[in-house]
Amino acid sequence: MKKGFSLSRENAMINFTMKYCETGEQLLDSYGFDRVITSYIKKIKKNDNTIYRHLIDCSKMEDENELKEYLKDIFKLLLVFEVEEIIRLNEKYKSIFTNKELLIEFIEGAYSFWRKIERYAIIQNNRVGKGIQNVSFIEANNNFTKLVLDTYRRIEETVNGYKHRVYRQIPAGANAGIIVNNIKWNTPDEYEFLSKVPFIEEVILQPPFITYPKKNKRTGTFTETYSNPLEYIRINEDHWFCYPAKVGELLAYVYFHRDFMSLGLTLCNLFELAKEEEYTNKKPDIIYVFGAKDGHEEMRTAFYNDKDNDIMIGFANYHEDIDYFGYMKKMILTLHNVRMIENEYLPIHGAMVRITLKSGKVINVVIVGDSGAGKSESLEAFRSLSEEYVKEMSIVFDDMGVLKLEGKGNIIGYGTETGAFVRLDDLDIGYAYKEIDRSIFMNPDKVNARVIIPISTYHEITCGRLVDYIFYANNYEEGEEIEFFDNVDKAIQVFKEGARIAKGTTTETGLVTSYFANPFGPIQRQEQTDILIDRYFKAFYKKGIKVGQIRTLLGISGKEKEGPKAAARKLFDLIKD
Repeated sequence: MKKGFSLSRENAMINFTMKYCETGEQLLDSYGFDRVITSYIKKIKKNDNTIYRHLIDCSKMEDENELKEYLKDIFKLLLVFEVEEIIRLNEKYKSIFTNKELLIEFIEGAYSFWRKIERYAIIQNNRVGKGIQNVSFIEANNNFTKLVLDTYRRIEETVNGYKHRVYRQIPAGANAGIIVNNIKWNTPDEYEFLSKVPFIEEVILQPPFITYPKKNKRTGTFTETYSNPLEYIRINEDHWFCYPAKVGELLAYVYFHRDFMSLGLTLCNLFELAKEEEYTNKKPDIIYVFGAKDGHEEMRTAFYNDKDNDIMIGFANYHEDIDYFGYMKKMILTLHNVRMIENEYLPIHGAMVRITLKSGKVINVVIVGDSGAGKSESLEAFRSLSEEYVKEMSIVFDDMGVLKLEGKGNIIGYGTETGAFVRLDDLDIGYAYKEIDRSIFMNPDKVNARVIIPISTYHEITCGRLVDYIFYANNYEEGEEIEFFDNVDKAIQVFKEGARIAKGTTTETGLVTSYFANPFGPIQRQEQTDILIDRYFKAFYKKGIKVGQIRTLLGISGKEKEGPKAAARKLFDLIKD
């Protein structure tokens, strides 16, 4: 990013490396302030509201640019002088102060307009501009927040003629910040156009981090293509970032356009950010390009197995409909799962928890289910009951994992994510807000509101845990909370059918089915997965692993909270002896 500031799709990028303001006057003189105040003037002009007409009448300026400069001059004077002194200096400013209430409304409106923009600060390690030097990023971001607040308050208090009596220390600077660097990696010729995109080294969030993607549901599955979707893609590297993610044992380079910055940065709460030494001069297992313009008006998502370079490729074109975190997360996991299937491992769409009871007994439980089946909610139920039964509980995975058949017929579970992407509606009231200092909220005021919360460590999800129980999450019928299958054929039938009542997490409705409850890899590799399911389920029974279904009742109206808790209690009763 060469500019000191950019504003696009309600996203503001503030490049601290190129320009860092340390005084209120520098802030008001900055290109960033110019862009913001211009955008706000255009907004109120479009509405032709009372404030805009007042400004025009007072300034005698119909031209937007002239009005902007007039207001900037007033704001700079208000930082230094009192209102009476400004009028004495120049009579042309007298009229603007005849109705202080409307001027205050403009100041408040512009400030609110700024705060509703998603704001991201950037430092580039390998460049030296007229920006920040020798100051820590956290300190720089805190100072910038203070500068914005102090400037706003000084201007407003001078107009009012008195100081505020209540001060709210809100995050008025950047919502989040990143440190980026240009890293060399072993780039095949086909992907040379990505070689200059900066890699994210560090992420700083200013909680609560709340974003408002344009969409709140995902639709369909990802289609495999047999020609490389990146073949004719070209990008402006100044508008792109790369998040190097550790997805289980795989290394993924996730490239995203700056207009989808909130989705790209949200990855930090879900996937471990790789260290510089883990990706410098390294070829990744996965490349995902999210938000590239390809000349198509319709939304397009696809993946491709680049066998020549041994890289799984994902692509989502620039379209408003991809502005939902599910398209970011699930494509990455699809690419991971296809690679696991090819390595003869079994991807699991579900959750796995390691439970240490107060008696000292340790069990590892896997719950399989598609979106809305109740896997995450069951883990939350385990957590809520933990004081009564549990000494310690750790999450191996909470959405996608993989089972490996290892020596002596042992089935070992591994995770892919260090965080969880959970529906707010299905958590205990208040739980997400207890974690507000770590959480990222998406569309909290809408149906299918989501929260992304760190829940585990990279060590915990990758160290490997022996499987003791594996359940299918049945959210659609009442009955015994836990039922075990006597034979392998019945178990395979239920798990493969993948039945559930859709919970509004996708565009599906009613009672639906999905192959092996996993449309992210197995459905695209069904023939190979059939062989793996048969092999692994026979291994479950041979090894004495308990296989059954757990009735979460999550799809039954009125049972959404108590269903998972009742199932959790039943499981604890079974395993505590």
